[in-house]
Amino acid sequence: MPDKTFRMHRAGPDRPRPRPIMLAIAGDSAAGKTTITRGLVEALGPERCVSLCTDDYHRYDRAERRELPFTALHPDCNHLEILEQHLQLLATGAPILKPVYDHATGELVRPELVEPAPVVIVEGLFPLHSKLARACFDVTVYLDPPEEIRRGWKVARDTRARGYTTEQVLAELDRREEESAAYVRPQRSHADVVVRFAPIESRDDPAGTPLSATVMLRPTIDHPDLTGVLQPGLTRAMHLKLERDPDGRPVESLHVHGYVPREESLAVEKAIWTALGDPDGESPECLGRIGDARSEPLAIAQLLLLYHLRDLGRQVAP
Repeated sequence: MPDKTFRMHRAGPDRPRPRPIMLAIAGDSAAGKTTITRGLVEALGPERCVSLCTDDYHRYDRAERRELPFTALHPDCNHLEILEQHLQLLATGAPILKPVYDHATGELVRPELVEPAPVVIVEGLFPLHSKLARACFDVTVYLDPPEEIRRGWKVARDTRARGYTTEQVLAELDRREEESAAYVRPQRSHADVVVRFAPIESRDDPAGTPLSATVMLRPTIDHPDLTGVLQPGLTRAMHLKLERDPDGRPVESLHVHGYVPREESLAVEKAIWTALGDPDGESPECLGRIGDARSEPLAIAQLLLLYHLRDLGRQVAP
């Protein structure tokens, strides 16, 4: 990835605090970005991790957007230049005064001060939109669920939490489709890690079977060595394949199966957590949480990202 050949000039000797590790989680609306981020923040703890959402950089509030010829998925609907400036500041260990968009009311409200923690997670529609933004991150992730699943998630979320009707959500999805294809999905090609939650196509699992996950590991960064984790007896829950991504590039794909008994997934989680350097403790219970339910493939995907963050923390000098 060309962006990896240069990095932001970060905290020098005049700054006493070490530079943060920067993680981007990009994806379309209702792809699961907030869910995966919430578990990581809780696992790391608020003193070690801070997150922000690029939705806060909307240029217009919800009422104003109704009169516009484009949607929130269009770059012109967002202050992306300010986002780039703020990413550069955070990457150097400096605080920012971040705008705030209230999803409950659709209004732009009072900005808030964000002090960078040792880990900064930026999730949303546009963290990987520009070359300058991408250069601020140590590791980048794109969430890529099948469209029919994502649409179902968006209908469920927006009708439950944001006051929309099903018809309104579906109409907005149709209105956004062209801009989603033009501006959001292309960010997938810039991600170091692509995560896809979906059923396994070759299986005819009954309704209610938990979704599996495919974690595509591109060779744009150094990924952790999982040979010690993928031991005999654990391969039914998780296995690694050498495949090609949609652009034809060779990648390693980690397949995490949602249909296996929970005890097998827990054994994989334990192996990864041990590899993280905590052989005696249990992996955080907050991982894999979706409301009151739990997804073992989600927990394992989050653990792999924690693996990356811990490894980067050992590599990055103040």
